[in-house]
Parts: sequence; structure tokens; C-alpha cells
Amino acid sequence: MTIKPLADRVVIKMMESEETTKSGIVLPGSAKEKPQVAEIIAVGPGGMVDGKEIKMEVKVGDKVLINKYAGTEVKVDGEENIIVRQSDILAIVE
Repeated sequence: MTIKPLADRVVIKMMESEETTKSGIVLPGSAKEKPQVAEIIAVGPGGMVDGKEIKMEVKVGDKVLINKYAGTEVKVDGEENIIVRQSDILAIVE
């Protein structure tokens, strides 16, 4: 099953955070911060949203930085993804 987002929504998959610090300290699962970098899996078509024309600025495969508490978590076929609005994406990571 695939997810096809509507309007200005984007489906993302969070990237795994590092399990060791730069100094080599291994972090337990409870001490890790929620990662804010994600990969785009699917992009909606854009269009009219709340009376404004929305042009999609991101594409599938882009790595993006998202708002920490943004989106709705969904689980399809055992895969955890998040659906966010394009406005919750803060930047494209290059």
C-alpha cells in the first residue's frame, strides 16, 4: 500500500539519529533527541489551500529539516511515516 498525500502535504520518513556523541559516548534510547532530519517519500500536488495558491518547493528524495512537533504519525505496512504540511518544513538539507 502506498500513501498519496493531498494538497500541500508531504509524507516523510525520519532519519535515524546518531547513537554516539562526537566524543564517543554511546547514548541510550531514552537520552536521544527526536531527530529533525527526514527524507521525503511522497509529495502532494499543491494547489489552492485556504484561498492561497501553494506551489510545492520540495520533491521526493529531498532531505529536509522539520519543525520538532509537526505532523501526524502514520503506520502503513509496518513502516512508520509522518505526514506534514509543506509549511512545517523549515529547510532542505544539502
